[in-house]
Formats: sequence, structure tokens, C-alpha cells
Amino acid sequence: MNAADSQRIPFTEALREVRVVQLSLAELEKGWRRREEEAFARGVDAGERSLREQLVQQRADLQHLQNGLLQQLSATLPQVVRECEQTLISIALETARKVVNGIEISPEMVEAAVRDALASLEQTGRVRVLLHPEDLALIESVNSPLKHEEIGGERIRFEASPEVGRGGCLVHTDFGAVDARREVKFELLRQAIES
Repeated sequence: MNAADSQRIPFTEALREVRVVQLSLAELEKGWRRREEEAFARGVDAGERSLREQLVQQRADLQHLQNGLLQQLSATLPQVVRECEQTLISIALETARKVVNGIEISPEMVEAAVRDALASLEQTGRVRVLLHPEDLALIESVNSPLKHEEIGGERIRFEASPEVGRGGCLVHTDFGAVDARREVKFELLRQAIES
């Protein structure tokens, strides 16, 4: 292949209306610049279009996350409220227990606990009242009228018992028992509040 053949361009058909145009270097640079500006403008348009699409997708994703979070919060909030209520109830009960336990036990208080327990008896007969040893000593020291009361013709018997805490009592009859111990009352109160 010679130098002239390497400059030839083979065509499959004959060329028609071909003109040879000679452009100056300034005209070529102007054309390149125009094509660069057009390409740049197309790139900017494509970039802006892509960015808009990404922003729309990100907004949709964010909206989806927000809706999911709100649904989870809506489902979780009642549970948190219940847990807070239970915690507040526990705190209130524990506070009440400490306050009650901190109150000095008086003969009147022991008498009131015994009278409340006796009032809940449905049948009469032999009655045995178990008190904390210190509470029994307290009502004996003031010669409480309870010591002389009778139920159904039988005098109430009072006994000391270590299973009864201060301020409460256990009442035993031939037909059953009434548990009026403080700790049992608190437990019943806790169960009633929590249910």
C-alpha cells in the first residue's frame, strides 16, 4: 500500500453534491466551543434531571420512614403509658407502705384493726384474735375494752403471734379466718389496682 492509497476513503456508493469547505482555525474553534457548550448544557440538564429524580425518590423514602415511625409510635405509646401507670402505682403503693409503716402504732390503731376484722365476721362462735406481741402488750397496758367483749356469748380470746406484723391481726373462728394483716391488705390493694 502506498502513501496515496492510505489517504483514500473507500465508499460503497458514489458521492453526490459533495463540496469541499475550507474553514479557518477560528471558525473550527468557534464550532468546537459551540459543541462543547451544547454538550455542557446537555450534561447540566441531564444532571439536574437525575438530581430531581433522586430528590423525589429520597422524599418518597423519607415519607415511608416517617409513616413507619409514626405507626410504631402509635402502637408503642399505649404500652409505654401502661408501663408508666404500673410504675407510678408501684411507687405510690411503696410510698404508702413506708408512710403507714412509719406511723407509730397506738392502742386505738390496734383496736380499729381488730374491730374492722370482727365486723367482717358473718357467723358467731368462738373467736380467737392473733396480734403481734407488742400490739397485744399495748392493748393490755391500756386495759382495752376489746379484751372484755363477747361475740355470741363467748369472750374474744387474744393471743400473741409472730406471724402477725405490727398494726394488723388474724381472726380465727370455728367457721374460718379473717386475715387483716397490713401486708395482706397491701397485697390485695396492689392486686385490685393492677387488674
